[in-house]
Amino acid sequence: MPKLKQMLLYAGVAVFAVTAGLLLRGQLSGSSSPAVAAGSANKGAETILAASLPDLQGTSQTISQWRGKVLVINFWATWCEPCRKEIPEFIELQEQFRDQGLLFVGIAVDQRERVAAFSKDMGINYPVLTGGMEAMALAEAAGNKQGALPFTVVIDRSGKITGTYLGLLSRSKLEAMFKPLL
Repeated sequence: MPKLKQMLLYAGVAVFAVTAGLLLRGQLSGSSSPAVAAGSANKGAETILAASLPDLQGTSQTISQWRGKVLVINFWATWCEPCRKEIPEFIELQEQFRDQGLLFVGIAVDQRERVAAFSKDMGINYPVLTGGMEAMALAEAAGNKQGALPFTVVIDRSGKITGTYLGLLSRSKLEAMFKPLL
Protein backbone atom coordinates (compact mmCIF):
# COMPACT_ATOMS: atom_id res chain seq x y z
CA MET A 1 0.00 0.00 0.00
CA PRO A 2 1.47 3.40 -0.90
CA LYS A 3 2.68 5.38 2.09
CA LEU A 4 0.20 8.28 1.53
CA LYS A 5 -2.80 5.91 1.45
CA GLN A 6 -1.53 4.18 4.56
CA MET A 7 -1.15 7.49 6.41
CA LEU A 8 -4.64 8.60 5.33
CA LEU A 9 -6.06 5.30 6.54
CA TYR A 10 -4.36 5.69 9.92
CA ALA A 11 -5.60 9.28 10.21
CA GLY A 12 -9.15 8.19 9.38
CA VAL A 13 -9.04 5.42 11.96
CA ALA A 14 -7.70 7.86 14.56
CA VAL A 15 -10.49 10.38 13.90
CA PHE A 16 -13.08 7.60 14.10
CA ALA A 17 -11.61 6.32 17.37
CA VAL A 18 -11.61 9.76 19.00
CA THR A 19 -15.22 10.42 17.93
CA ALA A 20 -16.34 6.98 19.09
CA GLY A 21 -14.53 7.51 22.40
CA LEU A 22 -16.27 10.82 23.02
CA LEU A 23 -19.67 9.35 22.23
CA LEU A 24 -18.96 6.28 24.38
CA ARG A 25 -17.87 8.52 27.25
CA GLY A 26 -21.21 10.31 26.96
CA GLN A 27 -23.06 6.98 27.00
CA LEU A 28 -21.13 5.65 30.01
CA SER A 29 -21.59 8.84 31.99
CA GLY A 30 -25.31 8.19 32.19
CA SER A 31 -26.90 8.75 28.81
CA SER A 32 -26.34 10.53 25.54
CA SER A 33 -28.67 13.23 26.74
CA PRO A 34 -27.29 14.26 30.12
CA ALA A 35 -29.77 15.70 32.56
CA VAL A 36 -29.22 19.34 33.30
CA ALA A 37 -30.25 20.72 36.69
CA ALA A 38 -33.02 23.32 36.54
CA GLY A 39 -30.81 26.20 37.75
CA SER A 40 -28.05 25.20 35.38
CA ALA A 41 -30.53 24.86 32.50
CA ASN A 42 -31.95 28.33 33.12
CA LYS A 43 -28.46 29.83 33.23
CA GLY A 44 -27.57 27.95 30.03
CA ALA A 45 -30.68 29.30 28.28
CA GLU A 46 -29.89 32.85 29.41
CA THR A 47 -26.32 32.47 28.15
CA ILE A 48 -27.47 31.22 24.74
CA LEU A 49 -30.20 33.84 24.36
CA ALA A 50 -27.79 36.64 25.30
CA ALA A 51 -25.21 35.55 22.73
CA SER A 52 -24.52 37.24 19.40
CA LEU A 53 -22.85 35.34 16.59
CA PRO A 54 -22.25 36.17 12.93
CA ASP A 55 -24.63 34.82 10.30
CA LEU A 56 -23.48 33.56 6.91
CA GLN A 57 -23.12 37.14 5.62
CA GLY A 58 -20.97 38.11 8.62
CA THR A 59 -23.71 40.18 10.29
CA SER A 60 -23.94 39.74 14.06
CA GLN A 61 -27.25 38.20 15.12
CA THR A 62 -28.53 38.12 18.69
CA ILE A 63 -30.21 34.82 19.47
CA SER A 64 -32.72 36.59 21.74
CA GLN A 65 -34.38 38.05 18.62
CA TRP A 66 -36.12 34.66 18.29
CA ARG A 67 -37.39 34.57 21.90
CA GLY A 68 -41.08 33.62 21.99
CA LYS A 69 -40.62 30.79 19.51
CA VAL A 70 -39.84 27.17 20.30
CA LEU A 71 -36.14 27.05 19.46
CA VAL A 72 -34.20 23.99 18.41
CA ILE A 73 -30.59 25.08 18.60
CA ASN A 74 -28.20 22.67 16.93
CA PHE A 75 -24.44 22.90 17.37
CA TRP A 76 -22.74 21.28 14.38
CA ALA A 77 -19.87 21.39 11.86
CA THR A 78 -19.47 20.58 8.17
CA TRP A 79 -16.78 18.00 8.99
CA CYS A 80 -19.06 16.15 11.47
CA GLU A 81 -20.74 13.24 9.68
CA PRO A 82 -23.56 12.74 12.26
CA CYS A 83 -24.26 16.48 12.03
CA ARG A 84 -24.57 16.22 8.25
CA LYS A 85 -27.01 13.31 8.59
CA GLU A 86 -29.37 15.27 10.86
CA ILE A 87 -29.71 18.38 8.72
CA PRO A 88 -32.09 17.04 6.01
CA GLU A 89 -34.61 16.10 8.72
CA PHE A 90 -34.17 19.49 10.40
CA ILE A 91 -34.97 21.14 7.06
CA GLU A 92 -38.15 19.05 6.73
CA LEU A 93 -39.23 19.72 10.32
CA GLN A 94 -38.59 23.45 9.94
CA GLU A 95 -40.83 23.51 6.89
CA GLN A 96 -43.52 21.39 8.55
CA PHE A 97 -43.72 23.23 11.90
CA ARG A 98 -42.66 26.81 11.01
CA ASP A 99 -46.23 28.12 11.16
CA GLN A 100 -46.68 26.65 14.64
CA GLY A 101 -43.80 28.73 16.01
CA LEU A 102 -40.87 26.31 15.67
CA LEU A 103 -37.50 27.71 14.66
CA PHE A 104 -34.30 25.79 14.15
CA VAL A 105 -31.08 27.75 14.63
CA GLY A 106 -27.88 26.12 13.47
CA ILE A 107 -24.71 27.18 15.23
CA ALA A 108 -21.78 25.92 13.21
CA VAL A 109 -18.40 25.43 14.85
CA ASP A 110 -16.64 25.89 11.56
CA GLN A 111 -15.36 28.42 9.01
CA ARG A 112 -18.07 30.71 7.66
CA GLU A 113 -17.17 30.08 4.00
CA ARG A 114 -17.45 26.29 4.39
CA VAL A 115 -20.72 26.62 6.30
CA ALA A 116 -22.19 28.99 3.70
CA ALA A 117 -21.35 26.63 0.83
CA PHE A 118 -22.72 23.61 2.71
CA SER A 119 -25.89 25.48 3.74
CA LYS A 120 -26.54 26.53 0.14
CA ASP A 121 -25.96 23.01 -1.19
CA MET A 122 -28.30 21.49 1.43
CA GLY A 123 -30.96 24.18 1.10
CA ILE A 124 -31.00 24.98 4.80
CA ASN A 125 -34.18 26.97 5.48
CA TYR A 126 -33.42 28.27 8.96
CA PRO A 127 -30.90 30.73 10.44
CA VAL A 128 -27.31 29.51 10.52
CA LEU A 129 -24.75 31.27 12.71
CA THR A 130 -21.04 30.57 12.98
CA GLY A 131 -18.65 30.53 15.87
CA GLY A 132 -15.55 28.87 17.20
CA MET A 133 -14.73 28.53 20.87
CA GLU A 134 -17.50 30.98 21.74
CA ALA A 135 -20.05 28.60 20.20
CA MET A 136 -18.61 25.66 22.13
CA ALA A 137 -18.82 27.71 25.33
CA LEU A 138 -22.54 28.21 24.63
CA ALA A 139 -22.99 24.45 24.15
CA GLU A 140 -21.14 23.81 27.40
CA ALA A 141 -23.34 26.31 29.26
CA ALA A 142 -26.34 24.29 28.04
CA GLY A 143 -24.89 21.04 29.40
CA ASN A 144 -22.48 19.72 26.75
CA LYS A 145 -19.62 18.92 29.13
CA GLN A 146 -18.06 16.49 26.63
CA GLY A 147 -17.54 19.20 24.00
CA ALA A 148 -18.70 16.84 21.25
CA LEU A 149 -20.92 17.42 18.21
CA PRO A 150 -23.72 17.35 17.27
CA PHE A 151 -25.42 18.82 20.32
CA THR A 152 -29.04 19.94 20.27
CA VAL A 153 -30.86 22.20 22.74
CA VAL A 154 -34.62 22.80 22.85
CA ILE A 155 -35.75 26.10 24.41
CA ASP A 156 -39.43 26.79 25.08
CA ARG A 157 -41.30 30.02 24.31
CA SER A 158 -40.53 31.44 27.75
CA GLY A 159 -36.78 30.99 27.27
CA LYS A 160 -36.14 27.83 29.32
CA ILE A 161 -34.19 24.77 28.21
CA THR A 162 -36.58 21.83 28.13
CA GLY A 163 -34.22 19.26 26.65
CA THR A 164 -30.73 18.59 25.37
CA TYR A 165 -29.25 15.78 23.31
CA LEU A 166 -25.67 14.85 22.53
CA GLY A 167 -25.13 12.86 19.36
CA LEU A 168 -27.15 11.96 16.28
CA LEU A 169 -30.77 12.81 17.10
CA SER A 170 -33.55 10.78 15.53
CA ARG A 171 -36.58 12.55 14.15
CA SER A 172 -38.93 10.76 16.59
CA LYS A 173 -36.88 11.77 19.65
CA LEU A 174 -36.64 15.35 18.44
CA GLU A 175 -40.36 15.58 17.73
CA ALA A 176 -41.07 14.23 21.22
CA MET A 177 -38.90 17.03 22.62
CA PHE A 178 -40.54 19.97 20.81
CA LYS A 179 -44.10 19.00 19.85
CA PRO A 180 -45.54 19.41 23.38
CA LEU A 181 -44.16 22.97 23.38
CA LEU A 182 -45.98 24.06 20.23
